[in-house]
Amino acid sequence: MLRTHTCGELRISDVGKKVVLAGWVDRIRDLGGIRFVIVRDRYGKTQLVFTPDSKAYEAAKELSREDVIRIEGEVKKRPEDTVNRDMPTGEVEVYVSDMVVLSKTKALPFYPGEEVKEELRLKYRYIDMRGGKVLENLVARHKVARSVRNYLDSQGFVEIETPYLTKSTPEGARDFLVPSRLRPGKFYALPQSPQLFKQILMIGGVDRYYQLARCFRDEDLRADRQPEFTQIDIEMSFVEREDVLGLVEGMIKKVFKEVLDVELPERFDRLSYEEAMNSYGSDKPDRRFGMELRDLTDYFKDTEFKIARSVIDSGGMSKGFVVPGFASRMSRRLGDEFSAFVRDFGLGGVVWFAVKDGQIQSPTKKYLEREYTAIKNDMELKEGDVFIIAFHNDWEELCTGLGALRLKIGREFFRDRAAGFDVLWVVDFPFLEWDEEEERWVARHHPFTMPVLEDLERYKDDPGKIRALSYDIIINGFEVGGGSIRIHDRKIQEKVFELIGIGKEEAWQKFGFLLEALEYGAPPHGGIALGLDRLVAIISNEESIREVIAFPKTTTGVCQLTGAPSDVSESQLAELNIRVEVKR
Repeated sequence: MLRTHTCGELRISDVGKKVVLAGWVDRIRDLGGIRFVIVRDRYGKTQLVFTPDSKAYEAAKELSREDVIRIEGEVKKRPEDTVNRDMPTGEVEVYVSDMVVLSKTKALPFYPGEEVKEELRLKYRYIDMRGGKVLENLVARHKVARSVRNYLDSQGFVEIETPYLTKSTPEGARDFLVPSRLRPGKFYALPQSPQLFKQILMIGGVDRYYQLARCFRDEDLRADRQPEFTQIDIEMSFVEREDVLGLVEGMIKKVFKEVLDVELPERFDRLSYEEAMNSYGSDKPDRRFGMELRDLTDYFKDTEFKIARSVIDSGGMSKGFVVPGFASRMSRRLGDEFSAFVRDFGLGGVVWFAVKDGQIQSPTKKYLEREYTAIKNDMELKEGDVFIIAFHNDWEELCTGLGALRLKIGREFFRDRAAGFDVLWVVDFPFLEWDEEEERWVARHHPFTMPVLEDLERYKDDPGKIRALSYDIIINGFEVGGGSIRIHDRKIQEKVFELIGIGKEEAWQKFGFLLEALEYGAPPHGGIALGLDRLVAIISNEESIREVIAFPKTTTGVCQLTGAPSDVSESQLAELNIRVEVKR
């Protein structure tokens, strides 16, 4: 045995014991001939003492930070005035009698815990991990996965793996393609999700399935996207929407209790898509900042302010929100910045007013004092409040633009309100959305989602009003998971394909195996997929999911550690009957 204890284990009760520790040299101090070394492993840190009478003393002079050592020694109580209350092991230290250097290190590009560029951290991820935070996140990830597995097992679910090499299908992001050596010219696709397989498992009578599924999407990357990621994939037979929501609520509550010792509400709030957009300007609202959007259209129906009047008279609307206590920070310059920000969302800008000394103050006061006063009185604005207003002809663009501004203000100026966890469901999404580039309707969620059946006939001439039996779970303004009740009837599935411009021939070519399976006794079923990476990032208070993935890719899809993607040899390409031509 190379060690008897870990570096985070020893306590005052261990005084007098002979111990063997192993780990990395974290810090070195030389005080009057006595050398103090902090040794570190995953579990914590322990102070070592090398005195001149120890046979390890001379070897200790040659130590460098991040050398890997093994020591033998005796645990002693630290003098009272040297106790380190910030270290769990801070009441004791180990007087070293013998030491072996297991591994010497050369000069490091950075030391664990130092602030360096992310590219450098990812290239030397093994050094970065030693800094503690990434390793803590990976342990949290393990605890979340363990909690999920235990919960779903207790609910009668079966963990089943689905293929990584599968068939390329339309919709969603681009597929990663894998050439087949045995069938020249043919390709597998890495799964964007196990969607069709888990539906077929339901048809096969599995009833309750889950897996922590690896998924692959060839799409542009951001802080919350990776080309490969993990989702908690769940599917259930003979269920309605509330069955799925109730199950997931139980799972999320268990995870937060076991990993963070946080009690979440007994039942999560539910907002319809329309309610979420109207009140927060987002289908993934972060409600912790307050500042709900208000409909102000009626205040401007008779206005003499030309910009507002032209929008209202053409069938448009006005919305706005209160920023409490913001008057001391608000200025004409900041108002111009807010206007520039919302223009990126299609809006023309914003107007605003503040309440100071009980009076309206605004650059547009002389045009809109009557309207501002009515809003102030009806909304019961308080001293120091600011009200931000916009006008637009398109409801969704207006909500989205103001919602983005609301979130920007909240995150930049009211971060102290962003404590705790706001968990809710958003339901009743539109089933379809119009794709301007392809000039056709596309499935907002995916084409296997069950629409509200009465809407199919009611809105056959206006498909954008058809609702979906879908649902998203939102935590702190992030979509952590999404799912739906699925289509289990072939005729309905073919009708949906028709709505999104997939003809019978193409449907059979792409999804024939599913259409055939739907004819052999498919039970009503539904499910959900939750992003494990995003869930762990929220639990670990990280903005980027890269901080909770052991070996993530950069925003350009590169693995800094290994150098992937990389060139391959001509002989490998020849085996696959592939020739590479790079576009210039």
